[in-house]
Amino acid sequence: MKSKKFVKKVKKSIPWISHIITDEKSASELSNISIEPQKLFRSDICLICRGTKLLCGRKRCPIIEKWYSFRKIESKINSRVIIGSSPPGVFVGRFGYPYVWIGPLVPPFSGDTRILDTPELWHSKKLNEIIDFRLSLVRGKTLTHIRKFGEKKKLVEIIQELSMSKISVDSDLILKRRPSGILFDSEAQPIGPSAPLLKIDVSNIHVDHRIEKISFDDDLKAVDSLYYLYRNGVFISGIIRAFSMGLLGMKNERKLVPTRWSITAVDSTLSRFLRDNFVKNYPIISEYMLFETENFDDKFIVILIPDAWSFEFIEAWYPGTAWNIFSDSIAIAGDFEPYWGRTSYASIGGCYYATRLAVSEYLTKIRKQARVLVLRETYPGHILPLGVWHVRESVRCALKHKPKKFSSFKAVLEYISNSLKISVNTWVKVSKILRDLRTQEKLTTFFYKPNM
Repeated sequence: MKSKKFVKKVKKSIPWISHIITDEKSASELSNISIEPQKLFRSDICLICRGTKLLCGRKRCPIIEKWYSFRKIESKINSRVIIGSSPPGVFVGRFGYPYVWIGPLVPPFSGDTRILDTPELWHSKKLNEIIDFRLSLVRGKTLTHIRKFGEKKKLVEIIQELSMSKISVDSDLILKRRPSGILFDSEAQPIGPSAPLLKIDVSNIHVDHRIEKISFDDDLKAVDSLYYLYRNGVFISGIIRAFSMGLLGMKNERKLVPTRWSITAVDSTLSRFLRDNFVKNYPIISEYMLFETENFDDKFIVILIPDAWSFEFIEAWYPGTAWNIFSDSIAIAGDFEPYWGRTSYASIGGCYYATRLAVSEYLTKIRKQARVLVLRETYPGHILPLGVWHVRESVRCALKHKPKKFSSFKAVLEYISNSLKISVNTWVKVSKILRDLRTQEKLTTFFYKPNM
């Protein structure tokens, strides 16, 4: 089967990582994250098609899918005043850094809205439900420096307090104009219409004392703060929110961090911590273990191999999918790390670190070490970028299932050939781990060979 390498261009380095994550290895690993916008559609094709001819090759027009969701709430946001319950949710933009747009996410209705900004609860939901969740959130935004808030200090403090709540927060927003626009991103979950924020009033805040406690400890490094919250059961989405709002880390290092960057930083830092402090100290598994799951027209297979830690994640995007719209061939991309880890940012972006976190926490839970290979096939029904939470939660879901166990590598390959659509030979060509297993024998295999 013909394959075509898919390369994400990296055009500019990000200056904040070394200041936020004091661990040098974590900082170097994330030092080249792209901050350039990515275009998902060619306007000429969309103009000709207008959602009727499906010229992009997709089964459903993503623009129309967005429109249907937006129409459900349009009548409720035909005003500069938004009254509702924030999940809680906040968003910190990245363009213009170090001057960034920040603000709360508030739907035009009240009640328990936590599910609107809690990806950990979305895995069993349908695509249109998730789009509805996200596009119902109105983003009030104000421009501020990441560290020097000036006259915006009181407003930033209100948003920070809102972000620490463990229940939905009653919020009244007064905006400069009627909200408009929709944001879809490869790393963060989709976000609904936005407008400049003039004023916000909040009530009914119930601060999560786990986050509050760690926010007061400004002598604790960011990596230790992240692990404290993780160990004490705070959802990854909640940790990302606190980190993004500058509530964690050493006092002189705290600053607002764009949401997109926070997601990758949290996934990377926590997975590195689990890998180096736990997984590598455990005994190696005794047999091959395979897990799988499928949702949103995505299929994931996780293979645990009896060997010392190394990790590889490979994804194959079929024509017509979110990141392979106009090609007529399958786009395959992947990244690998040996026992000692990586020193550069993964070319396939934040999904690599989200996957590594899911796998690292599973191995920590079962107190075992393994070589890990994760394969992903994305089919044409996957029409919109949902954010890396989808990858993290899908791999977590796969690892909750009872594993299929094999005594040999050959048996694993036979299963893959029947379970995945792409041929085993193609996977072997692009996977370092599969090539090594097929072509290299370990020295220990010679030690135990019987005398002839």
